[in-house]
Amino acid sequence: MAETKKIALVTGANKGIGFEIARQLGQQGIIILLGVRDQGRGEAAVQQLQAEGCEVSSVALDVTDQASINAAAAFIDSTYGRLDILVNNAGISIPAGRVASGELDINVLRAVYETNVFGAFAVTKAMLPLLKRSEAGRIVNMSSEMGSLSMQSDQASPISQLPPLLAYNSSKTVLNALTVAFANELRTTAVKINSVSPGFCATDLNGRRGFLSAEEGAKAVVPFALLPTDGPTGGFFSREGNPLPW
Repeated sequence: MAETKKIALVTGANKGIGFEIARQLGQQGIIILLGVRDQGRGEAAVQQLQAEGCEVSSVALDVTDQASINAAAAFIDSTYGRLDILVNNAGISIPAGRVASGELDINVLRAVYETNVFGAFAVTKAMLPLLKRSEAGRIVNMSSEMGSLSMQSDQASPISQLPPLLAYNSSKTVLNALTVAFANELRTTAVKINSVSPGFCATDLNGRRGFLSAEEGAKAVVPFALLPTDGPTGGFFSREGNPLPW
C-alpha cells in the first residue's frame, strides 16, 4: 500500500543515470514516479521497470515549465498526499557551451541554467510541502566534481585541466549553493538534502565518453536517497560517499 511504501520522484528518469536510480530504488520496494518530458519514452521506461517487478508510473514533468511542475506536484498530492524522496537528476550540457569562457554565448549559459539551476530550484520548491509530510524526506541534487570551485582553481587538480565548460560547471556550483541554502532552511525538519557527484558516467549528456556505467553512477546516489535519521545534510559528496571540497 502507498501508506507504507516510500514514494520517490526522479526527474529526467526515462534514461541514463536517472533511469538506473529509479530502477535501484524500485528494487527496494519504493514506489517510483518517473518525471519525464517525453511521454512516449517515459512509458517505454515504465514498461521496462514494471517487467522487472518495480512499482512505477510516469509523471509529465518539464523542469523548465512551471505549469508542468505545479501539475506534477498537484498530482502527487492528490494521489499520495506526500513525497518521501526527490532526486533532481534532470540536467543538460550543450555542445555550444564547450568553448572558452570569453566565447560563450550568453543564451547558452541561460539555457543550461534554466534546466540545471532554475529547474532544480523550482521542482524542489514545489515539492517541499509534500516532502515535509514525510517522516524522513530526502532530496538528492545530482551535482559534479566539476562544480567544485576549489578543484577548478587548484592548478594541480585534473579538474582544472579539463576543456572549458563554464555553463555546465558553474551550474553545478550554483546547484551546490542551493543545496546549502535549503539544508539550512530545513534543519529543524525531517527533510535532508545533499549534492552527490555520480562520477564520470557514460551517458548521452557527455556523448558516452565516461568510464563508469549509469548503473555505477546510480549506486552512488541511492544511499543518499535513503539516509538514516543521523545522516548528513547540506553536504557535497563523491561517488564513494566522501565529502568533496566546495
